[in-house]
Amino acid sequence: MGLPGEIHAFPLDITETPRVATVVRDIESRVGPIDIAVLNAGTHTPTPIPDFNPETVRALFDVNVMGTVNCLSALLANREARSGCRIAVVASLAGYRGLPKASAYGATKAALINMCEALKPECERFGIVLSLINPGFVETPLTDKNDFPMPFLISAEEAADRVYRSFESNRFETVFPTRFGFVMKTLRLLPDRLLFAITRRMLR
Repeated sequence: MGLPGEIHAFPLDITETPRVATVVRDIESRVGPIDIAVLNAGTHTPTPIPDFNPETVRALFDVNVMGTVNCLSALLANREARSGCRIAVVASLAGYRGLPKASAYGATKAALINMCEALKPECERFGIVLSLINPGFVETPLTDKNDFPMPFLISAEEAADRVYRSFESNRFETVFPTRFGFVMKTLRLLPDRLLFAITRRMLR
């Protein structure tokens, strides 16, 4: 997918709260008002019980949750002038239900889903379109490290295309791949007894 225009790079560590606000101001002073913001930065570390510790969990929350909070806060600080802006937060289908070895990662994504649901009505009052992107497995250097089967794995190019096309829709949530989204939405509806019968098998 080729798009016209120029690319301007603004290096940023999203965990550095004051720096995020500075970069947002720099972008708008050098390039112009932000029309679309895709908050996609994130990381993953498996957390089976031997690796479940405060340091690992905190590191994931610092990037996946607080990093996104830093970006949202900087964008919403001037909310009266942000009317018409679209903000897409990338969470994950892993935020729907707790999955083995993803206790920390899944919790960060569940937090993003809940946070966006809470912010959506308020954003509407300011004319800000807040949307949620929940992908499944996307082929990236991060997923290349996984040592387990990844159902319905899609390429990064396909994922980017789905995110881009989501801007043409008025839906709050965009889920892909469709089949994997259906599976995870079904898990969300299952009673606990059936859910744990399934997730126990994932440990084998």
